[in-house]
Amino acid sequence: MHRLDITAFGPFGGAQRVDFGELSAAGLFLLHGPTGAGKTSVLDAVCYALYGSVPGARQGGSLRSDHAAPGTRTEVTLELTVAGRRLELTRQPPWERPKKRGAGTTLDKAQSWLREYDNSAGAWKDLSRSHQEIGEEITQLLGMSREQFCQVVLLPQGDFARFLRADAEARGKLLGRLFDTHRFAEVEKRLADRRRAAEAEVRTGDAELLADAHRMHQAAGDAMELPGLTPGEPGLAEAIMGAAAVARCTARELLTIAHCARAAAESAQFAADGALAGVRETARLQRRFAEARERAGRLEERADAHREDRARMERARKAEAVAPALELRDVAEAEHRSAADAERRTRALLPETFADAGAGGLAVAARRAAEELGGLEAARRAEQRLVQLVAERDGLDRQERADEDVLHDAENWLGQWEATRAELQTRIESAQEAATRAEQLAVQREPAQNRLRAASRRDTLARDTDETQTHVLAARERATEARAYWLDLKEQRLNGIAAELAAQLRDGDPCAVCGATEHPAPARKIAGHVDRDAEERALSAYQRADEERADAERRLGRVREELAAATAEAQDAPTDELAEQAGELERRYEEARRGASGLHAAREELRRVEQERERRSAAQQEAALRTAARVARRDALDHERTALEQELAQARGAAESVAVRAADLERQAALLTEAAETARAAEDTAQRLKDADARLADAAYRAGFDTPRAAADAILGDAAHRELQRRLDDWQSEEAAVRAALAEPDTVAAAQQPPADLAGAEQAASAAARRLREAASARDAAENRCTQLDRLSARSAMAVRRLAPLRAAHDRVARLATLTAGTSADNERRMRLESYVLAARLEQVAAAATARLRRMSSGRYTLVHSDDRAGRGRSGLGLHVVDAWTGRERDTATLSGGETFFASLALALGLADVVTDEAGGVRLDTLFIDEGFGSLDDQTLDEVLDVLDSLRERDRSVGIVSHVPDLRRRIHAQLEVVKGRSGSVVRQRGGE
Repeated sequence: MHRLDITAFGPFGGAQRVDFGELSAAGLFLLHGPTGAGKTSVLDAVCYALYGSVPGARQGGSLRSDHAAPGTRTEVTLELTVAGRRLELTRQPPWERPKKRGAGTTLDKAQSWLREYDNSAGAWKDLSRSHQEIGEEITQLLGMSREQFCQVVLLPQGDFARFLRADAEARGKLLGRLFDTHRFAEVEKRLADRRRAAEAEVRTGDAELLADAHRMHQAAGDAMELPGLTPGEPGLAEAIMGAAAVARCTARELLTIAHCARAAAESAQFAADGALAGVRETARLQRRFAEARERAGRLEERADAHREDRARMERARKAEAVAPALELRDVAEAEHRSAADAERRTRALLPETFADAGAGGLAVAARRAAEELGGLEAARRAEQRLVQLVAERDGLDRQERADEDVLHDAENWLGQWEATRAELQTRIESAQEAATRAEQLAVQREPAQNRLRAASRRDTLARDTDETQTHVLAARERATEARAYWLDLKEQRLNGIAAELAAQLRDGDPCAVCGATEHPAPARKIAGHVDRDAEERALSAYQRADEERADAERRLGRVREELAAATAEAQDAPTDELAEQAGELERRYEEARRGASGLHAAREELRRVEQERERRSAAQQEAALRTAARVARRDALDHERTALEQELAQARGAAESVAVRAADLERQAALLTEAAETARAAEDTAQRLKDADARLADAAYRAGFDTPRAAADAILGDAAHRELQRRLDDWQSEEAAVRAALAEPDTVAAAQQPPADLAGAEQAASAAARRLREAASARDAAENRCTQLDRLSARSAMAVRRLAPLRAAHDRVARLATLTAGTSADNERRMRLESYVLAARLEQVAAAATARLRRMSSGRYTLVHSDDRAGRGRSGLGLHVVDAWTGRERDTATLSGGETFFASLALALGLADVVTDEAGGVRLDTLFIDEGFGSLDDQTLDEVLDVLDSLRERDRSVGIVSHVPDLRRRIHAQLEVVKGRSGSVVRQRGGE
């Protein structure tokens, strides 16, 4: 490291500079100061400049100094040389800066710069401003992560003292971070995952196999015993398959026994069914005989009723001969009753003078009324004509009143005609003048509007011109920056073109530059080399920026052209003045247009009133003509009305009118005619009823009945006749069936036997059927048991075959997983794979640390690695110290405080050497050692300082961070951190 600049960082409120070049020249320098002054913050600034974060627990706090001025930004700059390249790193964390305008703050994002010093150009050149790219570049150059750098370059002695006393687990965590052995831990984890996955597959398969075994046990019952094993245990498959074989054999024996039992039950059931059928037949015949006897008894009880039914049927057959005469008599009686009722109704409507008149007298009276009605027909027509005359006379009166109204309205309206015509003519002339003004203003209005629009466009384009000019300047600046960046990359690529060409060389192929076919030392690319793709991307970015610049300039030209055109059209008149002029013209134009809008309406109104004048004049003339004609017609109607009224007075007599008199005569004639007809009908029906009574009496006598009433009572209706015939037929059928049943030989023989025991036979048959069902169920259960056991056994055998390779794979993976995890019996030391790798690294660290520990301890102590187990723990990361004075090996935890310090210092230096070699041999020229020197005596301190001073032999410088006052006397090169109210400051002193 050459230089460190710190601004507003940690306790440093202002800008501070540390010249590591001057301090490193002494080889050994001291970083000291009071507690809390900021010694560790100097180391934090180095780590932050390299990696963008600070070590350990301090990375969660704020990096900005509380002593800094509000406008001072926190910044750390580190200049260093690594891998032969001189670099400058600058980092700024995010900060809340004051706003440039107004109150409050605004957040600025974190920024980073990486530059490299070009010896040929004698100047710094930018490499990157990307946080990610800078981090990747530094990690690649140093070969270490931030944690490794803080452990190797910034040696925290307290951590290594704890490392000496720690157990294997704690040492493993530290060494794992330093040597990046997580890949071996990942191997352990992956093997453990594979073991668990394989074990899960085997357990799943065993669980399925055991589930099938439980199903077989449910099917076989007590014939199968389940093995007392769980999924995953060895021997489970063999035990299940053996138990399944025994269960299948037992199930087949039980099936044979069930077949024999079912055959015996079928024979017994067949015999019981035959016996039951015989008993049922006997019982049926006995019931049939008993039922026939009961039916015969019921017939005997109904014998008297049957004889009465037969006698009634015989009388009904005789009465059927009298039925036609009865029907004729009923019809005649109904007709006579209807005719008599009609006669009574019609006579009730006649005057009392016709009460005793016969049919002939009523007919004569009806003819006289009809003749009188014919004499009134002429009078009825005269009366109708009189009504028409009165109506026409009333119409003439209404027409007279209407014509008088028409004449009065026409006279009044025509009297105002001249005034109305003059007013409309004045309105037409005013509207014509307004239309002329509107046409003249319209010609002036459009140019004024055009000038106003041009002025508005002129003002807008003036603003657009200013904005476009700003865009053009920005586009030109971006194009210039892009071109400079492209030319810079092109220059860098040309500087490293030799390495780019060398990358294309192949042995035996000629060089594109010199033509040689041998290439003993081709140029190599350096870090940050610019290739063709980067140059082409920069060129494309420059071309796009240049196109944007050209587009912006073209837009500016178009805007300026439009501005010139708008200015020429609007001239120099202000927009407000033009707007006022255009508004005045618009107002006058609208006023004239509104005045002209009534021209058409006024003309139409004049045309309408002229037409109204013509119509009213014509109506006045027509009303006068109608008045003259109406006077003549009224006189004629009055004369005809007088003659008709005299004629009608003679014709209507005492009635109100001829029509009333005619209606009375017409109604009387109709009533007399109807009464005569009903009287003749009543006389005719009375004669027919008398004839029907005589025929009915003769027919009843011939049929054997004493009176017609007796014959009528013997006649049956259709429903009664059918019911009586049904009862007679049912009796005959029942009597024949009973005689046939009592005469059957089988029925008679069965009746002579004892009563049949149907219940006993049915019980015996039911018991036999139940035994058959039980035997069939037992046989079906045995067959189902055999089928299930065969199916489950076959599936289990297939599962065993499928599980065999899985179980073998699980055994292999389990052996490897337990071996790498240190839990296998084959791993006697219980050492994990990662611990095994770290043990080898620890051996290297112990060997490197011993070289310095012997000098610090005057040859007394040696650090050795131990892979012995500590108690029941795992082995592999033990660390012991060999005491040359006693010749014994003991644990490092037994060292005293001072011995622990220089042992941990030796361990830290040895670890730094090993990690450096592990990182690819990157040279570390500067180391920092933090605290721990106060526990040493003078002699030991001299020996430790001699060891640290010997590091200069390899051009390495060591910075000691300590409070020990004696070190300020022994070490001349010093960097002192002094704290104050306004923040800490650094003071540097060289080693001369």
